[in-house]
Amino acid sequence: MSFDISHILEQWDYQPGQVAVRRFAGKDGVEKIQLRLDLGVLQMNSEGRPDGKRPLGHASLYDYYQSRLYKHLVANGGNDTGFKIKAEDCAKLQFEALQYYQRHNCLWQLEDYAGVMRDTERNIAVCEFAQKHAESEDLSWTLQQFKPQLLMMHTRARATQTLRGNDYPAAIQQIEEGIEHIREFHRENARNEPAEQNAELISLKNWLEEVRAHRPLTEREKLERDLNDAVSNEDYEKAAQVRDALRNLKPTE
Repeated sequence: MSFDISHILEQWDYQPGQVAVRRFAGKDGVEKIQLRLDLGVLQMNSEGRPDGKRPLGHASLYDYYQSRLYKHLVANGGNDTGFKIKAEDCAKLQFEALQYYQRHNCLWQLEDYAGVMRDTERNIAVCEFAQKHAESEDLSWTLQQFKPQLLMMHTRARATQTLRGNDYPAAIQQIEEGIEHIREFHRENARNEPAEQNAELISLKNWLEEVRAHRPLTEREKLERDLNDAVSNEDYEKAAQVRDALRNLKPTE
């Protein structure tokens, strides 16, 4: 068996500044994702734990620690007092979360927004697990610090998928919710960076302005615009016609 992957690299050029990702069925029948890097290729499974492993017999290390928590709760009458994850545990969870981070970035390039939401939701849950059960606040922060980026990507995937159905009001609401989630994170985790200077928050706010600017006008908004134009042009006959049309609109239009 040859370990040389030169033939793969020669058939798939690396282009600086471009993200090259592809999806295919592996020899084992499992769907794979590959990311072209400058010095090679990064390969992962498209579902489950990206490296395909089952640590300690579980689907992921996060699942393993959840099972430990469940056993602790059963043994202590539903009380989680005394259950803590140590520095080594947090490091392992962070390393595993990085795999899901790499995959959700690939899935974003593949426009698999459902997959991005799945992986970001999973990593957000890991952050919240660490926040609640890490031995110290500093240990918790080793994972918590990535939550704004995860919230941003989850919001972008969710709202982009909604925009595919041209549901601008719902997408705008989803972006606004994502912005509020990031603000809430900063309120709960007051560190050096002011919330409004957060890069992820700024990104979502700018995107929200773009989406609002491209939102198609409702029938009522079109008539209100026409009414303003008619009044400005002193075309009172047309203004009267537009007012009649506005009165005949249903409340939802």
